[in-house]
Amino acid sequence: MLETSDERLVEKAKSGHKKSWLVLLSRYEKSIYNYALRMTSDPDDANDLLQEIFISVYNSLAAYQGKGSFKGWLFRIAHFRCMDFFRRRQPNISLDDAPEVEDQTCVHSPEIDAQINQQQLHLHAIMRSLPFNQREIVELKFFSQFTFDDIAQQLGISVNTVKSRLYSATSKLKDLVEVEHV
Repeated sequence: MLETSDERLVEKAKSGHKKSWLVLLSRYEKSIYNYALRMTSDPDDANDLLQEIFISVYNSLAAYQGKGSFKGWLFRIAHFRCMDFFRRRQPNISLDDAPEVEDQTCVHSPEIDAQINQQQLHLHAIMRSLPFNQREIVELKFFSQFTFDDIAQQLGISVNTVKSRLYSATSKLKDLVEVEHV
């Protein structure tokens, strides 16, 4: 069975087809949640952001014109919602370590689960050390696998700025990892 394209689902959802909206929601729910979790490092905040993001997307669906991919448009809204979150919570940003929610279809031994959890906590700690504008670039490039052009379009910055921020972020991350292993 062929998967319906995002654009077709958006068109149906715009005309009131609830099932199409639910398919879009389920298609991107996990990736948007993980994006929010990596940006906030808090599962509760990530859930709140997830809801805010999808409410925003639903309310703005009529404005989506199909220029660029739906996924890129969705992540652009997610980016702005994350920025709003950090502006609202600036004095009270939670720095608690939070494991990333993973698909539970693969069962591991308790030792492997503990090792994976430890690696995820370490990743969250390292990511928190980056400034927000660098963290979002790393998230979009490596975790969400967007191209430099896609990231530039989503964030409203030049491709060179994206590359510069990514280079700075990876340099900082490399230095942090090297210091830990010395």
